[in-house]
Amino acid sequence: MTKPPLTLYLAAPRGFCAGVDRAIKIVEMALQKWGAPVYVRHEIVHNKFVVDGLRDKGAVFVEELADCPNDRPVIFSAHGVAKAVPAEAERRQMVYVDATCPLVSKVHIEAERHHENGLQMVMIGHAGHPETIGTMGQLPEGEVLLVETVADVATLTPRDPGKLAFITQTTLSVDDTAEIVAALQTRFPSIVGPHKEDICYATTNRQAAVKTLAPKADALLVIGAPNSSNSKRLVEVGAAALSLDVAVGDGDGSAAIAWVLDGRQTPARLRIGGPAGAQVVVDGAARATLPMEQPLELEPGPHDVELRSGERQSDR
Repeated sequence: MTKPPLTLYLAAPRGFCAGVDRAIKIVEMALQKWGAPVYVRHEIVHNKFVVDGLRDKGAVFVEELADCPNDRPVIFSAHGVAKAVPAEAERRQMVYVDATCPLVSKVHIEAERHHENGLQMVMIGHAGHPETIGTMGQLPEGEVLLVETVADVATLTPRDPGKLAFITQTTLSVDDTAEIVAALQTRFPSIVGPHKEDICYATTNRQAAVKTLAPKADALLVIGAPNSSNSKRLVEVGAAALSLDVAVGDGDGSAAIAWVLDGRQTPARLRIGGPAGAQVVVDGAARATLPMEQPLELEPGPHDVELRSGERQSDR
């Protein structure tokens, strides 16, 4: 059966951001320095390929510090942790390394500064995400109020409406966050915002790349882990851009790209855009968007595969 020819666009930038790359190197350096096992509290980054590779080298991934022995090093993931976690590690006289992304640490510092100035914090983020838990855990209980949607703003009950500041999770949708910020500023005109936006440049630039790529494509494949906030936001941005068909995959993305190709009424020439989240290894992105002959039963000739790079957005 002859299938339609394909043009595959790879979004740019794609692959690891600086914070993810730094966190992975910290685990690798810890293994070199102390040998296996080295414990890591939570997945160092939300990327199964990376986590499995580090596990093979001797990293042990756990969800709580209680699961770590006192006599082995422990690393805190790039998402950050509540203050109580390193405090407990020090109480147990453990060797620990903090791999929190510096841009997440920046948000932590902002929260502490506003708290010292007598302001109650409003955090825009996703409940249960490790970054949200870690950021809210920088301050005493009740000092950070979480909002996830515009509707949440209407039901917010701060201690003093005139003494508020807001911070955000670093991996949110730029457009959705702007709507929530506008709602906060309308209801609380004196609310203080960050000196510079909290959403990190890698998140912002990848979402911009999706918007640039979307008009060129008939379908969009987001390569990334289902538990990655960055990848999920790319799905949402892509879906909103031109009501594109969007699939989220994990690992090398083979199941997702098969779903996109086999689940559509394809035109004579199918064009697929392939953005990758900030926690996706670059060669993994290439594997996922290039034709994979076994899962898709692709024949190079009939498909006339053409690989193009997307228009580059600055990653700095």
